[in-house]
Amino acid sequence: MTARYLIFEDGSIFEGEGFGAPAVTFGEMVFNTSMTGYQEIITNQIYHNQIVVFTNPNIGNYGIQRNIYESIVPSIKGVVCRNLAPLKERRHGTTLDQYLKQMNIPGVTNVDTRAIVRHLRKVGQPMKGSIVPVPDDHAFDQLHATVLTNQQVAQVATPKPFPNPDIGRSVVVIDFGLKNGILRELSRRKCNVTVLPYTASVDDILRLDPDGVVLSSGPGNPESLKRSVLEMIRQVEAKVPMFAIGLGHELFALANGCKVERLATEHHGMNHPIREIITDHIVFAFQGEGYVIRRNSVDRSQLFITYVDMLDGTVQGLRHRHYPAFSVQFFPDGAPGPDETNNLFDEFMDIMKQREEGWR
Repeated sequence: MTARYLIFEDGSIFEGEGFGAPAVTFGEMVFNTSMTGYQEIITNQIYHNQIVVFTNPNIGNYGIQRNIYESIVPSIKGVVCRNLAPLKERRHGTTLDQYLKQMNIPGVTNVDTRAIVRHLRKVGQPMKGSIVPVPDDHAFDQLHATVLTNQQVAQVATPKPFPNPDIGRSVVVIDFGLKNGILRELSRRKCNVTVLPYTASVDDILRLDPDGVVLSSGPGNPESLKRSVLEMIRQVEAKVPMFAIGLGHELFALANGCKVERLATEHHGMNHPIREIITDHIVFAFQGEGYVIRRNSVDRSQLFITYVDMLDGTVQGLRHRHYPAFSVQFFPDGAPGPDETNNLFDEFMDIMKQREEGWR
């Protein structure tokens, strides 16, 4: 391995060794506290334009598996870890090092990830970083001059509709940066899925006569999307059962009068305790969020809060009082785990069934 450096826009330099692609990259710095699931994290489109620091000291200690990708082409900008497991390709399949080379994604290992995380927490605001071979003035000039796009959804969402067919209920998924775990859970329930672009109109959706609509997860600031998306949500939620996840949850909240705010330190990990308010039951779920709903902005005449984060009290779930529509900030598909909240997909199925029976 050759020397590689992780540099921050505030002038900080962290030295390590390179793996993956020998490319120079720029992105927003975030850290993930998950113990496992590195492949699902790297291929999750929420990490578009971001460099992810793994706090778990050993990464890559099992090979890349062909059935757990969250997207075909990952849009993550870089991977940082303390120790890269020395797997042999022939025995374990494709290694993380090989996979990142194939995807042209650079990585840094043998670096003090604890110091990086402490620094990110201390700064307490979003910060750009870069993976470079030499931390000279030119590298910092390039980093400072780099402007990261705020059109992440447009870059990762599908431009055209596509089917994921089965024999059950008809579900339309609006793609804001769809992760495959959502499709897996719908497939397990025999749903006949049609994925539509985030630019889909109300007519595009209702023309398919769906039993339900899912607003997918995705990257970036929900307020960067056009207001037409919020108008689409307002009209569709009044006509068809709706389930919103991640970025979809934030858009669902905005469409119903809530405000969002940027977290000082993003939540990324599978160890966040979340309380279901109605039962007082505590669950653990995978979170990946940079924005949250302002709790005092929730219009209690339209929505009620269903889940809250036990660590900081942030809103993790909403339900509409007048329409069969609900949302969660976390990922109930358990990819990576835990999977103890995937019963929310069963709840979505029950809502669609009740609506159908109510029309008889």
